Amino acid sequence: MSNAGGAHLPENLVLGAVLSSLSFFGTAAMSAMVKATEALTSAGVILLFQNLICFLLILPFALRGGWSSVKTDKPGLHILRAVSGTGAWYALFVAITMMPLTNATLLTFSAPLWMPAIAWVFFREKAAKATWIGAAVGFAGVVMVLQPHHQTFNIGALIALAGALCLAVACISVRRLGATEPTSRILFYYFGISTLLCLPFAVIEWQPFGLRGFLYLVGIAATLIVSQALIVLAYRYASAVKVGPFVYTTIVFTALIDWFLWNHAPTLGVVFGIALVIGGGMIAIRKKSSAPPRETVKDDHPAVKKPLRPALVP
Repeated sequence: MSNAGGAHLPENLVLGAVLSSLSFFGTAAMSAMVKATEALTSAGVILLFQNLICFLLILPFALRGGWSSVKTDKPGLHILRAVSGTGAWYALFVAITMMPLTNATLLTFSAPLWMPAIAWVFFREKAAKATWIGAAVGFAGVVMVLQPHHQTFNIGALIALAGALCLAVACISVRRLGATEPTSRILFYYFGISTLLCLPFAVIEWQPFGLRGFLYLVGIAATLIVSQALIVLAYRYASAVKVGPFVYTTIVFTALIDWFLWNHAPTLGVVFGIALVIGGGMIAIRKKSSAPPRETVKDDHPAVKKPLRPALVP
């Protein structure tokens, strides 16, 4: 898999929007498959197979230039990205076994709302006032989804919010990696390190899953890879600034799938909460993306540089 840049094609925002929406529909479908697999095996086993299968698929692309193509001078940042990204997926997979799929996904994908604070605390990156306003709007939506005055406390909500914090750290880490590292190298280290991280959890939580469970596990990994391919293609037709906000279609698709498969119709409060989280997130994304990035990212081949791209996976 080459870098997200590839050969730039004539801009087609409609096609870029369709491709990115299909990508995020894949993310929603993958979450639904995880929920369907919860009765067959554990979150640790699901995550192990997801990362292992994806690692095997990305390996030929990452090593097509030999082992030198995966040499890096940022091992610590790769490890931080893998730890935080794995934590985000694990939290989501556990949370969807404890609460409606829509709520778990919404809380986990509230990560952009946390990014300004995390970037300031750990990297001293300052955010614009509009970004903080967007975050505040989104947080109001999170509170509406949690509905603390109507529901008994659900530990799944706390786990999902922890996943959002992990996802925010992962996104910031991969943004920094993208300044110098090609996508194939980033994914090589992410899936490789994550496989190792998941192994002890999978051993501890091991449950035989049979043929049906195996098919689900393969489907989860395949859906993730296809989603990545679609978003890479989308960025060739339109800039990340224009198609980035479509990440929130994941929440909408998830709500529809949750309603159709598990009859979890969203309440009016959840619908308003979703609207606030999406609106706040889009304000934050748009403000952060208002200035075009000046950094470049190296492709797999020397002497070829491409515009910096956002994270493809947590």
